Amino acid sequence: MVRDPLSLLDALLVALLGFVIAFIMLAVLWGIIVVISRAMTGAEQHPVASSAPVSTPAPITYAAHAAPPSMAAPPAASQTVLMGITDTEAACVMAIISHETGIALDQLVFRSIKAVEGGTQS
Repeated sequence: MVRDPLSLLDALLVALLGFVIAFIMLAVLWGIIVVISRAMTGAEQHPVASSAPVSTPAPITYAAHAAPPSMAAPPAASQTVLMGITDTEAACVMAIISHETGIALDQLVFRSIKAVEGGTQS
């Protein structure tokens, strides 16, 4: 049976119900994003050991050696080979890597740093 158009009160209730459902769904999506974000942060802090070698296209190669607490200082590092980069730029790269990895600069060993033509990050 066909009813007359919705009354003003019925229309307001339908609109209010639509808003409530929309906000509930947004809250559910927000919760899902928080859970996934925490899971990803935990995965970054505790990486799973992989048997396959990881290949990175990074032009900068470095090796980090964490010294045990019993050692007073790491052994003397060999000379870093700079290819197409100035000493100042190399110092900036070393400082950035130390900051991003959270490893003290005196515990990092840089074997070579190479400039790449048109090296933009994508």
